[in-house]
Amino acid sequence: MVFLRTSEKNGTCFIRTDQLDGETDWKLRLAVEATQKLEAVEDLLEINASVFAEKPQKDIHNFIGTFKQHDGGGREDSLSIENTIWANTVVASGTALGVVVYTGRETRSVINNSKPRSKVGLLDMEINQLTKVLFAAVIGLSVVMMSLKGFEGQWYRYLFRFILLFSYIIPISLRVNLDMGKAAYSWMIQRDKEIPGTVVRSTTIPEELGRIVYLLTDKTGTLTQNEMVFKRLHLGTVSFSSDTFDEVASHLRTAYVHSGMTVATGATPTSKMRRTIVTRVMESVRALALCHNVTPVYEGGPEGIENAAEADQMTHANFTFQASSPDEVALVSWTESTGLTLIKRDLSSMQLRTPQGVVLSYTILQVFPFTSETKRMGIIVKEENTGEITFYMKGADLVMSSIVQYNDWLDEECGNMAREGLRTLVVGKKTLTEEQYQDFEQRYGQAKLSIQDRAAKVAAVVEGLERDLELLCLTGVEDKLQYNVRPTLEQLRNAGIKIWMLTGDKLETATCIAKSSRLVSRTQTIHTLRPVTSRTEAHLELNAFRRKNDCALVIKGDSLEVCLKYYEHEFMELASQCPAVICCRCSPTQKAEVVRLIKQHTGKTTCAIGDGGNDVSMIQAADAGIGIVGKEGKQASLAADFSILQFSYIAKLLLEHGRNSYKRSASLSQFVIHRGLIISTMQVVFSSVFFFASVALYPGVLMVGYATVYTMFPVFSLVLDKDVPSKIVLTFPELYKDLTKGRSLSFKTFFVWVFISIYQGAVLMYGALLLFEEEFIHIVAISFSALILTELLMVAMTVRTWHWLMVIAEIFSLALYIASLLLFRDFFDSAFILTWGFVWRVMVITLVSCLPLYIIKYLRTKLSPPSYSKLT
Repeated sequence: MVFLRTSEKNGTCFIRTDQLDGETDWKLRLAVEATQKLEAVEDLLEINASVFAEKPQKDIHNFIGTFKQHDGGGREDSLSIENTIWANTVVASGTALGVVVYTGRETRSVINNSKPRSKVGLLDMEINQLTKVLFAAVIGLSVVMMSLKGFEGQWYRYLFRFILLFSYIIPISLRVNLDMGKAAYSWMIQRDKEIPGTVVRSTTIPEELGRIVYLLTDKTGTLTQNEMVFKRLHLGTVSFSSDTFDEVASHLRTAYVHSGMTVATGATPTSKMRRTIVTRVMESVRALALCHNVTPVYEGGPEGIENAAEADQMTHANFTFQASSPDEVALVSWTESTGLTLIKRDLSSMQLRTPQGVVLSYTILQVFPFTSETKRMGIIVKEENTGEITFYMKGADLVMSSIVQYNDWLDEECGNMAREGLRTLVVGKKTLTEEQYQDFEQRYGQAKLSIQDRAAKVAAVVEGLERDLELLCLTGVEDKLQYNVRPTLEQLRNAGIKIWMLTGDKLETATCIAKSSRLVSRTQTIHTLRPVTSRTEAHLELNAFRRKNDCALVIKGDSLEVCLKYYEHEFMELASQCPAVICCRCSPTQKAEVVRLIKQHTGKTTCAIGDGGNDVSMIQAADAGIGIVGKEGKQASLAADFSILQFSYIAKLLLEHGRNSYKRSASLSQFVIHRGLIISTMQVVFSSVFFFASVALYPGVLMVGYATVYTMFPVFSLVLDKDVPSKIVLTFPELYKDLTKGRSLSFKTFFVWVFISIYQGAVLMYGALLLFEEEFIHIVAISFSALILTELLMVAMTVRTWHWLMVIAEIFSLALYIASLLLFRDFFDSAFILTWGFVWRVMVITLVSCLPLYIIKYLRTKLSPPSYSKLT
């Protein structure tokens, strides 16, 4: 809606936008001046006015509109983002009245949402492909058998009988086994004491966590805690850090102690003498306390404080500092801790309280807000006691170094602070005479009224003022990272995962966090893609970037939009080769679009992690979505497939649980396929020997028992298997790289198991036919017993780490089968089973079917050991 009126006297209110752009800091919004000036709220209903609003669009950072009053002089005001309150934002102070311009599907939050989709894992799709091959094998085998038998008489009946006999090749029980396995993995993840509070909301894709190639992460609340802490104040000759801030407070008390002197009133000594450290500290702290957009918000109500006397009695417990930038709040909170407190702020004035309790009043003459283009923020204030006019400015070192007077320490110290991961701001000032200011105000007013090239003319006037500023200080603010972010990112990088940071925050902040969190390693250079608006500019920038090697890319949301519009394939090809990519000023839709493009252009598995409502689209678009329960609420956590409490848990979730889930499911599915193939091979051999008769080898009861109670428990116990201990997996994250190639379950491994099944099936059946005595029932007993023993031995040969439940499963299944031999008198000759002749025949056939495979496996592990075996 367009913001018309508020209960706050200064015509402003704060809103929280964390569910829209992911930023937890409060944003300042201004009521339309014409409606805020009305005597009473009811007068809004009496005026004749119209609002022009642009058509609904995705961009949450911009708005163009006008407010025109048709009565009372026909005044027209321009409307910008500062005059709007979007749906899904929260009014944090005062009340807000407005006219609704967008509803339902037209609101920014709905336009930026994406429809949720049901996710299917890559492993499931691969198994579907193998199942299709097996289905084709059933049909092919049946046709071959029918061809050998001859298409005579009612041949189609025999064909269908063959299809039914060989249908065990199609692993129907595989889906049940896999789903039970997925449920088991999910239970293990939730029970892991090292990642408490983890919730698995989607039990269909735990294996996806084992094949991640691209990790897309949010910044605020995911990598950082969004808690700014003031760490360093550098004055050129002296530096103050957390340990020595009490000295700053002491210098400040000394400076303001003599009430009535020039220092106490805030005037600067004009003599040319070398200023003492006390004066320089005082001027620096005062500049930080005045040059900002911070407002103290009192808990006593929207009225705040009426006078200085009341402000004097207020303690910090009664108010909080609010601003659109948490950096500024950190600076003003620090000046308060040193003794110089901001106690009141409105659109035209500010009040500071000195360590001695004296209230200093300042009139705000001009404010030049921070923009990503200028990278600096300025303010002109007039001290009411002395009438002195001062222009303060703070900004990024790149732009400020040319604005402040020459010095020999600024660049070096900025570099030192940046290496420590601190966000630096350079602060300067310039004292203006009344004539200088009046001249500036006149030119500035004319520039603001011009219709053509207004922005350029205004910038030119302001730049006239930004010359030869006195350098006061350099500040360093730390954005506290989440616990263990650096080692976690390093582990993920070593595991071969490429990390992209998609954030709604400013370019400078995103770049700084990328460095401090080691998302970009110290040896890598950073290439920032310049803002592009046309096809030609995009072409030139991409060509410039193509020449860089092993370089992290930083790009803004609007430039990304242009690059994707004209050079989608080229941009994705270049970006996907980067070790790290940082996209800043991204809308929620752009985040989701980036995920979709990575999947489309690389075909690799993606994982998205975030903690706010603005990350939901990205989380739902990725193959695996992880939500963090954080300050921004549970919206991301509830929409995600996996919910965790902090970013560092992702290492164990991917490197251990993801890896184990994938390897276990691969083994489990191959075993279930092998189980069906081996018995079908025996059926083929049996039918071939007996003149292609379409007769079942085993009775139905034994077939059902074979697929369930006799082999189910040992085969399913493979979900407990692991090749290396969890400690080694986290110590050597390189082990994870092998999985991304998908070699644990591929057509190669599938055909290896097909050959194993054909060999074992043929040995079991021909062995039984050669060694049976006089009755056919003996063939059933010998071959079926050897088949069950072969399955149990094959599971034992595959297990890499024994678990007590695996041993129980093996013993229980064997005992159950032996009991069946004695109970099922209709299918087994009990007299023959109790003879040594039966036992040695079964042993010999089982040995011939399993021993060669064991020898081959042993030689392979000795001659070409897998990577994990070198670590155990």
